Amino acid sequence: MNDAVKGPASYFPSIEKKYGRPIAEWKDLIRSSPLTKHMELVNWLKSEHELGHGHANALVAHTLAEDSGK
Repeated sequence: MNDAVKGPASYFPSIEKKYGRPIAEWKDLIRSSPLTKHMELVNWLKSEHELGHGHANALVAHTLAEDSGK
């Protein structure tokens, strides 16, 4: 049995370690942003919070999927 985390959530431990904020806090920031489109949110996280592209993309993808019920 393989219990390894896959997909965007696999980035979460390194995001928390590198940027010093829990994932729940990043998701709250994304949800409170007036932006709604995936790449707008990714670019916002990169420019305003200095996240790398992969980390920003993983957070946005996971948050938007959660919010859409997927």
